[in-house]
Amino acid sequence: MLRAYSAFIYLFLYAPIALIVVFSFNSGNNASDFQGFGIDWYFKAANNSLMLAALENSIIVAATSSVLATVMGTMAAIALQNVRGPLRVVFDGLTYIAIMVPGIVIGIATLIALVTTFDAANTVLASIWPGEAPPKLSLGYGSIIAAHTLFAMALVIIIVRARIAGMDRSLIEASADLYADPMATFRQVTLPQLMPGIVAGFLLSFTFSFDDFVIAFFVAGSKNTLPIYVFSSIRRGVTPEINAIGTAVMLFSLTALITAQVLLRRGSKQGR
Repeated sequence: MLRAYSAFIYLFLYAPIALIVVFSFNSGNNASDFQGFGIDWYFKAANNSLMLAALENSIIVAATSSVLATVMGTMAAIALQNVRGPLRVVFDGLTYIAIMVPGIVIGIATLIALVTTFDAANTVLASIWPGEAPPKLSLGYGSIIAAHTLFAMALVIIIVRARIAGMDRSLIEASADLYADPMATFRQVTLPQLMPGIVAGFLLSFTFSFDDFVIAFFVAGSKNTLPIYVFSSIRRGVTPEINAIGTAVMLFSLTALITAQVLLRRGSKQGR
């Protein structure tokens, strides 16, 4: 009975995803009526200028935010190793809270904070700008990247800290015994050991940013990311093209997640 129950749960979770993959190869125009096998909708999606523009925006945002989150998250994780006592508990709590808070709360809070800041900054710019058309800060690439970076940085901190906990400390001590300065030790000993966790954190950050809809929906402004485009298209009706886009995004996300998991396991084995 327990095995049957587990099989039912997995079937309930993954059967709808399997249906999206199957119906993405539908040659008909109805997303829920399979009329024959074909890949025409994949070609149509590849030639959709609006979808390609949204895809380009998503790649720009995901690449930028994941790089920023990886760099700052790695630095924070290394710095937190030297923090002890109640202050460490506070930082740990703030890190996990950033992940536990629902995306809609993060989106609304970020939107309010950015709009308030932009209004104040635009007022100052208008008063000091020498010309008649002062620049105005508004929602767009910067706001999405900032929101995604703050969330993804917490993921990177947790992943890199787990990798630091599994590092071989004897190598660092041996480097110090051989009169290597701290920077050389970090570059030649610490960083290579942390690299699997850093790369895994980057891949997870990229996947989160690329797939995110809730936070981006609030702070995107006039920019249109791929998840926002898909949501807007679904409101006009579901077509096999949406299934094709969803299948492609799912395969990309699964590839990134599996790669991150492999890197983490390989790094864990090397640490032992």
